[in-house]
Amino acid sequence: MFERLAAIHTGALTDVLFELGYGSQTLPCEIGGLRPGMRLAGAAFPLESRPGPPPQEYDETSRAWEMFESVPAGHVAVYATGGGEHAVIGDLAIALLKARGCTGVVVDGGCRDIELILAIGLPVFCRFTTPLDISHGRGEVVGWGNPVDVGEVRVSRGDVVVADSDGVVVIPAALAQRVLDTAEDLVEREARIRAALLEGLSPDQAYTRNPTRPPRRLDPS
Repeated sequence: MFERLAAIHTGALTDVLFELGYGSQTLPCEIGGLRPGMRLAGAAFPLESRPGPPPQEYDETSRAWEMFESVPAGHVAVYATGGGEHAVIGDLAIALLKARGCTGVVVDGGCRDIELILAIGLPVFCRFTTPLDISHGRGEVVGWGNPVDVGEVRVSRGDVVVADSDGVVVIPAALAQRVLDTAEDLVEREARIRAALLEGLSPDQAYTRNPTRPPRRLDPS
């Protein structure tokens, strides 16, 4: 499933989700890949931290390592940070996640050590980059594995995350197969329409030759 989803551009996925009644499944537009062309698809595993001074005697280093070691193989770490102007992840954590079979990382916050991360090769999407780290009393780990909010999107463990040059989309786990099948059909039809337009056909002619059938909205009940 994830290999098939990775081949579909996020625009098609959002179109299908909208027609099914899920119009707010796209993460904030500021979150993007560390380099053009970066893509990922996998099951979500939520992480969460928050800025501000941690409690006294809080062992921030061991707690952070424990969090990163909790990410199961084949999953995308989706990291909610609660704001802040610091990086919550760098090359050492990315190296650990890569070695443990993580599919990629989506951070609603900062990232650092960019050149080193790119050399490691794990896809990383983040809101901004900065050399300022969360450690040294600037924040604390809240937990992992529980649902988190990234912008207007609630991300739960097992939801499907797909990211490309356009942005990041989260598909509720229960809808994943239906969205995949419908989006593949949509992409195939749009490819034929695109080819017809390139041949010089008018939009009316192209769409008449290749009618699209958006999926029926889900019953609200």
